[in-house]
Amino acid sequence: MLLRDLISPSLEEAKMAWAKQGKKVVRKFRCSGGKRHGRIVANIAQCFAKPDINKRNKLRMTKARLGPKMTRKARKTKRVNPASRRVQALNKGARVKRL
Repeated sequence: MLLRDLISPSLEEAKMAWAKQGKKVVRKFRCSGGKRHGRIVANIAQCFAKPDINKRNKLRMTKARLGPKMTRKARKTKRVNPASRRVQALNKGARVKRL
């Protein structure tokens, strides 16, 4: 067993990312392991937290009801909102460059 297996998740488990919170741009983390691999979360511990089944089911029902509408609104926001454009620019440098 390795020492890093015993220690709680550290910064090397997740990379820094920027996200929008309201009208502000805040620093968060992109999970590189766990159930939420690839997702942006506020705390690194969330990468390994067990899923909340009630929230999962509620979102599933909401998406079934409003899915296309949510998609259109999100696309417009990402294109128009200055905070969203700033987040895109900040995260662009952190992308993995493929040859």
